[in-house]
Amino acid sequence: MKLGIDGQKLPEVKKRGPLGSLDHVRELGLEGIFFSTVLDMSPTLDAGMLREIRAKADELGLYLESGLGKINPYCSAEAPELRAIGDGDIIAGFTRMIEASAAIGCREMWVSPGNFKGEYRGRLAVDRFRTDVTWDEQLQAMGNVLQKLAPVARAHGVHMNIETHDEITSFEILRLIERVGEDCVGAVLDTANMLQRGEHPVMAAQRLAPYIRQTHIKDAWVGRAPGGLDFQPRACGQGVVDFAAILPILAKANPDLNLSLEINQSTDDKRRQPNPRQCIQIDDPIWRAGHPDLNTTELELYFAMLDEGEKRVASGEIPDWEGFESAQYGYPTYENQSYGFDAATRFIQDSARHIRAICEQKGIILA
Repeated sequence: MKLGIDGQKLPEVKKRGPLGSLDHVRELGLEGIFFSTVLDMSPTLDAGMLREIRAKADELGLYLESGLGKINPYCSAEAPELRAIGDGDIIAGFTRMIEASAAIGCREMWVSPGNFKGEYRGRLAVDRFRTDVTWDEQLQAMGNVLQKLAPVARAHGVHMNIETHDEITSFEILRLIERVGEDCVGAVLDTANMLQRGEHPVMAAQRLAPYIRQTHIKDAWVGRAPGGLDFQPRACGQGVVDFAAILPILAKANPDLNLSLEINQSTDDKRRQPNPRQCIQIDDPIWRAGHPDLNTTELELYFAMLDEGEKRVASGEIPDWEGFESAQYGYPTYENQSYGFDAATRFIQDSARHIRAICEQKGIILA
């Protein structure tokens, strides 16, 4: 296994470009980079540029991963570059991306089922609860897209890997894999996103383990708050995700799996307005009805996990919400403009340190 980073969240990734970012990854002591889509390496799919990136990654001993992007047709307008690269034909665009990525040996390709809209609070921040189209209709449409792309993926030995993103559950990913075929569809395990769907991270990892081909390694704090629960991204080891349980599951299922850290994007790279806390409306009847696969046993374990997190806060082992975002701890609030390059770099280093310590403790060899 190798420990690297999600390219979209790497500080100064656009400023440095793909080639400069490879040097930056090596400077940070990491072993690879996971570009969200092949277009992040070359917006025009320039074969020469892609080969140069591949060659440099190999020269530095870094893994290189890529992806396709959002496959939910109801979100296509939010990612116009996917249609543009196909000259107006989005399936042609995806096909060209698969071909270009496979040509440089990137055959594990990330796909995502929707977008998170941080300007909205609660369930309406995710496409799962859109009111113009049901989530079942969206899942059906995503399956249709994957089936259209399956022949070209199979022809190039590519897996289209569905992320445990903010809006989808591990149960639904499993059904999509079963529908289209595990020979061309897999999973990207984001170790924290399933918390927003009321799933226990360890149980979700166990369910998806045979199909996990890429990762987003991140932590989060979930605590009780008005309206349900609050979700706060954190450096690994400072939240509720049990990496000591999850990493051995991943290592056993796929010893060659790359572990790609995902952090909050630096405000130097993406200026943003203050956002409200992410609210998980777990007690809301509409929210509950929208998660028919959740069972009593898993929910009990989920809330027991939150109780353990509260005990860690009470003991002083980890900070509370405000404490984590305070300047004293070193991570100025994400809701202002002070979470810059240095804070983001510290976030990466702290996360990497925790993951490496767990791997050493569990006898998991990192390259």
